Amino acid sequence: MGVPSYLTLCLPAAALLYPYGLDKGDSKNPKLDDGTSKRVVLSVPFSFYGKEYKSLYVNNNGVISFDTQVKQYTPDPFPLADGRPFVAPYWGDVDNVLGGEIFYRQTTDPALLKLITQNINEYFPSIPFTATWAFVATWDHVAYYDSRSNKGNTFQAALTTNTKTSFVILNYKDIQWTTGVASGGDPKTGLGGTPAHAGFNSGDDTHYYNIPGSRTDAIINITKTSNVNVPGRWVFQVNEVELIGVPTEAPNAAADKRCWL
Repeated sequence: MGVPSYLTLCLPAAALLYPYGLDKGDSKNPKLDDGTSKRVVLSVPFSFYGKEYKSLYVNNNGVISFDTQVKQYTPDPFPLADGRPFVAPYWGDVDNVLGGEIFYRQTTDPALLKLITQNINEYFPSIPFTATWAFVATWDHVAYYDSRSNKGNTFQAALTTNTKTSFVILNYKDIQWTTGVASGGDPKTGLGGTPAHAGFNSGDDTHYYNIPGSRTDAIINITKTSNVNVPGRWVFQVNEVELIGVPTEAPNAAADKRCWL
């Protein structure tokens, strides 16, 4: 199933972020610049670009990586043909020592799986899917490296599968900065330099996807864009070697609150 190549008015989001926090059973990353979670062994394999993975890391700098940590803070353009497969909700120089928290959990909670199933069925009606597992990672009001402001970014990635078909849901609630100081950003604004990158890297030189605006100043508008008609939400089927859900035309990121479809 492809995504139509036209622009349409976005529908208002309900609760954009899935529930998160310690009261939901989340673990929390340590307060450490360029830190990561411990290795998370998945209770079910997750298929990504045609390969199954059984472990991942939640990296502070806005990346969920399979089998290997990603501590790099300045994003490189995809593809990265270095064998590192990962999902980049918002790859930039996060410093959770200066502000914010990073939460994650894998879950089979029936209420959450029901909600995720409803969302996927709405966005991809031609793909039969009932979620049986999910992994939710949330960056909650995280600061940028060497920040001289109170700015924070809040975004989330949800991985879900029925053991055969896999999806990634990216949610962007509040994006206030694009760049840490070590990446050329301004310490007072968190803008400029080499901005954050959002997308997917398979680890080879062929299969990847850059969400439009990545590594440009326009990435700060990702809360207004979408491929599923919900501002700030991007959703893709990721188990095959080619992603399903990729838009067929570029967005006008600042255009009168319209989404990219």
